[in-house]
Order: sequence, then structure tokens, then C-alpha cells
Amino acid sequence: MALDPQLLDILACPEDKGPLFYFEDESTLYNPRLMRRYRIEDDIPVMLIDEAEALTDADHARLMGRVEAESLSPTFEV
Repeated sequence: MALDPQLLDILACPEDKGPLFYFEDESTLYNPRLMRRYRIEDDIPVMLIDEAEALTDADHARLMGRVEAESLSPTFEV
């Protein structure tokens, strides 16, 4: 199940307070500035800094390639 659009409109990275990219099929929210991924469990985003997963350069490139190819928008515009 997808996250509620109203929730997505207000979700921000807990560390840098910036927008995130939502990957529904991977159940994650991604911060490309810090290269950190936040998982979504049972339709609830786990937005704890200590629980974020640091990604490799290759993973970052893959996700940003998807952002471009799929014209994904961030959770909000700065």
C-alpha cells in the first residue's frame, strides 16, 4: 500500500530537514544529499537518524537514475 499523499507532502529528513524521494516498490524514502535511506515498515516511515541506512555511490546512482527516468518528485519543494 502506498503512503498517504498528505503525509508525503510533509515528510522531511530528520537530520537535514530537506525533502526526500519516495520509492514505493522498495518501501523506502531517500535523502540524496546525505545518501541515506529510511525504510517503511507496515506503511509507517521509520524516520530515526540512527535507523537510516547509508548507501554506496552505486546505490545512490541507481536511485537517482530512477528519479530521472521516472520523473519522481521530492516530498516537497525547497
